[in-house]
Amino acid sequence: MDAAQGPAMVTIGCALHLLFIALTCIACSQASAVITHTTVMRPQFVTFGDSITQRGFEPGWGSLLANAYQRRADVVSRGYSGYNSRWALQLLDAVFPQPSAAAPPPRLATVFFGANDAALPDRGSARQHVPLAEFKGNLRAIVQHLHRIGVPAVVLITPPPISEPDRITHVLQTYGVHLEEPERTNEVAGQYAAAVEEVGAELGLPCLNLWQAFQAEQDWQHRLLSDGLHLTAEGNACLYRLLQQLIDQRFPALRVAALPMDAPDHSDIDPTNVQAAFDKHFSRRGGSREEL
Repeated sequence: MDAAQGPAMVTIGCALHLLFIALTCIACSQASAVITHTTVMRPQFVTFGDSITQRGFEPGWGSLLANAYQRRADVVSRGYSGYNSRWALQLLDAVFPQPSAAAPPPRLATVFFGANDAALPDRGSARQHVPLAEFKGNLRAIVQHLHRIGVPAVVLITPPPISEPDRITHVLQTYGVHLEEPERTNEVAGQYAAAVEEVGAELGLPCLNLWQAFQAEQDWQHRLLSDGLHLTAEGNACLYRLLQQLIDQRFPALRVAALPMDAPDHSDIDPTNVQAAFDKHFSRRGGSREEL
């Protein structure tokens, strides 16, 4: 390079550097716009319970709820097989942490315990038993935590009925143990279902009484229960249907049709001006952003 070329090359280098900075700023600005869009996310519905909740995605009532709310709400399963309400208390801060701007509280939570709490204290599942008075206190504590972190919609679900002969058959077929009497009874399950209703009435919460609803169905023991306790596909569908009806009636703002989709429909996107459809969609949602 001769002396005459030096200043010219420096000028070109500076120009390229400035161009790089400008392009970087544009890219960051576009990324920022995308981030703004993606922060307006779907609300969460959290299903909190025992194995009947955990199995709700096998598929089951949880996956049916998630399917109904596709692109409108994320249904998150927090089901813990074998758990009772006493053990569930240990999970509250992990399952329902303190909210933040980036992670707001769920819009809806279902609380579905009692099937294991109602295990009889002198039979094979005694380790899961929780006395009735403690069970009610545990439900209150769960609900109080949900209200404290700002969950606006809480639904209590009672344990289902028990088909006692089928429980005996299940234990024999699964474990090779013949029981003279089942480890759970329908009468005691009914007492725990009544306790859930009492807590719901006390706290002003809707309660889905699965114990009553299932027994109103013909041949519920075999159509709705798979082993005298857990749900069949038809039982899961029945629970989903009852829950959806309850949500529609008690929380109309959370009906499927009431919640906006999280992004514009593909038919609204003009391939010659893609961003316009997204700007329009998110500006419409912006008015109700706090409700999301």
